[in-house]
Amino acid sequence: MNFSKDAIAVHLDNHKYPYILLLLIILLNLPLWSGLIYDWLHDGNYSHGFLIVPISIYLFYRHKNDLALPAQPSRTGALIFVAGCLGSILAASAGELFTSRLSALIIITGISLFYLGKENFKKVWFAFFFLVFMIPIPAVIYNAATLPMQLFASKVTVSILHLIGVPSLRQGNIIYLPQYTLEVTEACSGLRSLATLLALAALYGNLTLPGKIRPLALFAASVPIAIIANIFRLLITAVGAYAISTKLAEDFLHELSGLLVFLSALIIIVILGAILKWPKKRS
Repeated sequence: MNFSKDAIAVHLDNHKYPYILLLLIILLNLPLWSGLIYDWLHDGNYSHGFLIVPISIYLFYRHKNDLALPAQPSRTGALIFVAGCLGSILAASAGELFTSRLSALIIITGISLFYLGKENFKKVWFAFFFLVFMIPIPAVIYNAATLPMQLFASKVTVSILHLIGVPSLRQGNIIYLPQYTLEVTEACSGLRSLATLLALAALYGNLTLPGKIRPLALFAASVPIAIIANIFRLLITAVGAYAISTKLAEDFLHELSGLLVFLSALIIIVILGAILKWPKKRS
């Protein structure tokens, strides 16, 4: 696909209607996008949303030479477009924000699939899928998952503390140590880092791993990696409070461990991705 200035002008002139429709969809959903940006600014769990759109554009652009246009329009794309419109109408009538945002992405995906055709879309589908990571998890799901993860993290942390000889007692999501109380809050449940790690694992797998199974395996592995890394953070804080200083654990150690644990989880994902890249031995 030639992307010179003259070729772009000819391309836009020949295919102006799909682009006009796409622009209208974007403009009609401006309140959704502004609300999304507000969430990115005020919710630390989704501050990575600012990077999702530029990365998706890059993921599409890197396949520019693989696209063959004009292409046979895809009826599946038309059906997806209609489904997205219906979802948007129902979500707007119910006041459901997550479904409204997801429906807008489905509409854009349907238009793109219809215009690009199935063969072209197979080469760039991940660029559209990756946009899902910019949408915050619905509050009902987030709240339902937070408490079980808090309880699980605190339970495992106390079990490890007992193994290494640190006296501790757990009541719910609170861990009692000699002269120190460690509360496993929502921010310490692991969901904060999970959303970002899922996006990074999906991106790394798509860019580096062959086939479909290996990227999917890396993506799935990011969930237990995030949980284990968060438990390690709690363990560091608890041991630091018991063996060194409660002030150190409350101030410096707790904040620094969050960054170090996230980086550690990211390194583990990279290492696991490198392992998955190893070719299978031929019998």
